[in-house]
Amino acid sequence: MPTPDFILALRKKIGVHPLWLPGVKAVVRDDAGRLLLVRRADNGRWTVPAGILEPGEEPAATAVREVLEETGVYVTVTHLAGVGTTAPVVYPNGDHAQYLDVVMACHYVSGEARVADDENLEVAWFVPDALPDLAPLHRRAIEWAGDPGRRAHFVGK
Repeated sequence: MPTPDFILALRKKIGVHPLWLPGVKAVVRDDAGRLLLVRRADNGRWTVPAGILEPGEEPAATAVREVLEETGVYVTVTHLAGVGTTAPVVYPNGDHAQYLDVVMACHYVSGEARVADDENLEVAWFVPDALPDLAPLHRRAIEWAGDPGRRAHFVGK
């Protein structure tokens, strides 16, 4: 899904000035323990499925929606894996943003993993020992979601 309409409306009012936005990363595992990843069209990097919450949307619902929109896979959220903050981001068009990073652990329910949107080039399952190069926040999300105690992790001062 392209930039949500509510962000486009805000950008008309504030231009490229920084926006603080809630985002969700969905760490999806199947029964074999494999992880579902997407390779982004904008930068070619592999990541966990992720997206921005719509106004009034619950984070768990966002995780389920984003995984389905990006990969064609239905999931259930098993637990909150953690909450942190991303570094500020400047997009190629000059927009500035920073994200509250809500990480949800999810379990595969059904569906055939495939590219289901124009945001991604590839979708694939990976065994944990053979992950592609991932940005640190995506590795952190996978580590948090794999906590055997299912604790929610929070970044301290």
